[in-house]
Amino acid sequence: QVQLVESGGGLVQPGGSLRLSCAASRSIFSFNAMGWHRQAPGKERELVARIFPGGSTNYADSVKGRFTISRDNAKNTVYLQMNSLKPEDTAVYYCRAHASGLDYWGQGTQVTVSS
Repeated sequence: QVQLVESGGGLVQPGGSLRLSCAASRSIFSFNAMGWHRQAPGKERELVARIFPGGSTNYADSVKGRFTISRDNAKNTVYLQMNSLKPEDTAVYYCRAHASGLDYWGQGTQVTVSS
C-alpha cells in the first residue's frame, strides 16, 4: 500500500508564495510519474504539474512560469513551489503517484489565496 502525505498548504495573499510537499512511503523512482492536481469548489480536478523519473516535467498552461515541481530522491518527497499566487489558484491540492496501472492519491491540502 502506497501512502502519500501532503503538507504546506495555507492562506496566502495574492502575489505570495507557498511550497507544498508530498512524502511517499516508498522510493519515488518506483513510480512512472508523480504530480500535483488541484480541485476548486464546483470544478473538476485538474493536473497542475508532473515529474517523471528521468527528471522531465510538464505544467498546466495556467501555472507555467509561476509554479515549479521538483523532488528530493533521498527523502522520497516531491515539492511544488508556487510563486506569484493568484486568487484563482485557490483549491485543494492533491499529490498523485502512478505505477503499474494504478493511481495513488494523498489526502489533499488546502491552498487559499486571498487578501
